[in-house]
Amino acid sequence: MPEKCVDLIFADPPYNLQLGGELTRPDQSRVDGVDADWDRFASFDDYDLFTHDWLAACRRVLKDTGTLWVIGSYHNIFRVGTVLQDQGFWILNDITWRKTNPMPNFRGTRFANAHETLIWASKSQDQKTYTFNYEAMKALNDGVQMRSDWVLPICTGAERLKDGHGEKAHPTQKPEALLRRVLMSSTNPGDVVLDPFFGTGTTGAAAKQLGRRFIGIEREETYVRLAEARLAKVIPFDPAAREVTRSKRQEPRIPFGWLIERGLLEPGTMLFDPKRRWAAKVRVDGTLVCDGTTGSIHRTAAQIQGLDACNGWTFWHFDVEGRLIPIDVLRQQLRAELN
Repeated sequence: MPEKCVDLIFADPPYNLQLGGELTRPDQSRVDGVDADWDRFASFDDYDLFTHDWLAACRRVLKDTGTLWVIGSYHNIFRVGTVLQDQGFWILNDITWRKTNPMPNFRGTRFANAHETLIWASKSQDQKTYTFNYEAMKALNDGVQMRSDWVLPICTGAERLKDGHGEKAHPTQKPEALLRRVLMSSTNPGDVVLDPFFGTGTTGAAAKQLGRRFIGIEREETYVRLAEARLAKVIPFDPAAREVTRSKRQEPRIPFGWLIERGLLEPGTMLFDPKRRWAAKVRVDGTLVCDGTTGSIHRTAAQIQGLDACNGWTFWHFDVEGRLIPIDVLRQQLRAELN
């Protein structure tokens, strides 16, 4: 792969998760743990070398504006985090995925492991540009800023892929809801997503649904066949349905004077604060005059209140039959036309 060619990397590497002997439930039925060869490492040193190599390869193909996600458990995530920082990545968040239906600790010797950790990192500390769809995450969380603890169920039911014997096809298949949240938060339609541990294709399924392009790398032939069959059945969401709420910073800048030029506000129109304590007259050049203060919508709003700064778009309102409407409504009308 060429250097700096992908926008986002989601990595679900082997956890080095070996159970100490066979684990059984109280009814003596066997717990289906992770005992595949791909999860076996001779020592911590071997695992650290493996982690160093795949992270270095990821760093080479990640754009300077891209970010990387990696998920793990207490068995490996701290070792991964150390290597990640040693290579110059800058941690933006660690996310706790709290499972609503975790596997119990059948031996009763520890707390039940009810969460996994995701690390979200930029390529460097100096990186100023990366995708974060803050408003979309806030909308997904019922209008409240999304926190770093995510409550989602593990992969079960019809979403869980089965082999020819009706058993789990992959021991650590991740739920599509988790990957959709990751991709919605930190990519845009058309972005290229790389998953270097593709497994049965959950990242690809979420990417295809959301209109992202993806590259999946998987060495286990069984998983490759399952992923290909799975992805062939995925139907992308239609373009209108996969649009998300855009951040204010991403929207085109609309000068207040454009409202006057477009006839949305006439020179001489009176604007008011929400409680009608102040009234300002709109001038032909897009400035306001209020109580002897003249300037932009932001400067006049700040000065009359004795503040250092104020958002004039939300402070000033125009009157429609006795009802005050914020001028920001007119700005959004122009933005919609531009989009």
